[in-house]
Amino acid sequence: MEVIPVIDLKGGVVVHARMGERAHYRPIETPLARSSDPVEVARGLLAVHPFATLYVADLDAITGSGDNRAALERLRQALPELTLWVDSGIADERAATAWLARDLGHVVLGSETQRDSAVVHHFAAEPRAVLSLDFRGDAFQGPPELLVDAQIWPRRVIVMTLHRVGSDAGPDLVRLSTIRPVAREIYAAGGVRNADDLQALADAGIAGALVASSLHNGRLSGADLRRIGGRENGAMRAR
Repeated sequence: MEVIPVIDLKGGVVVHARMGERAHYRPIETPLARSSDPVEVARGLLAVHPFATLYVADLDAITGSGDNRAALERLRQALPELTLWVDSGIADERAATAWLARDLGHVVLGSETQRDSAVVHHFAAEPRAVLSLDFRGDAFQGPPELLVDAQIWPRRVIVMTLHRVGSDAGPDLVRLSTIRPVAREIYAAGGVRNADDLQALADAGIAGALVASSLHNGRLSGADLRRIGGRENGAMRAR
């Protein structure tokens, strides 16, 4: 299982995400870093475990209130060994192509920002494209045809349960079990509390998990990550 740490960017700093209530996110306070600066927080996460991939949500770009491209460029320059998975609210083919040409990272196509299934379909065979299927409660956030037509999905699919992000509620194993049979690689996002949750996901055949709060509060340690998957969680996994 691959474990991928998450940072959420808003106004150039890392914020503490909780239950998808983005208007209430505040700069993160974490024992892993002296400030909410993205590079400092990323280095703090890497001190826990040699992760190969970092998921970044550019909340300003997702909500159409700006972007955090400067912070992303700083991350790329400071930590070139990291592969970035970036959700910046991209919802058209030209913008996705331009993003990939800048080589800042892989493009995450969030269902909540898609107008239809066309962009996801276009990039289905692109190895640097990742689809995020976003849910709030039981409601799918995005065009319905995108959820039902797994043939147009790229290889890697995130199941993002927004109301569980930072909630200490545990991963949504029921929803994951319904999507797992039709996805080639599925990544769980939202609710991972500790090593037991990661083990439950691994036992369910989930390829990876996106985590944040459990790393910052210490419930998920480097020793836990080594025990569950060793360095295959991170640097030794093929990108």
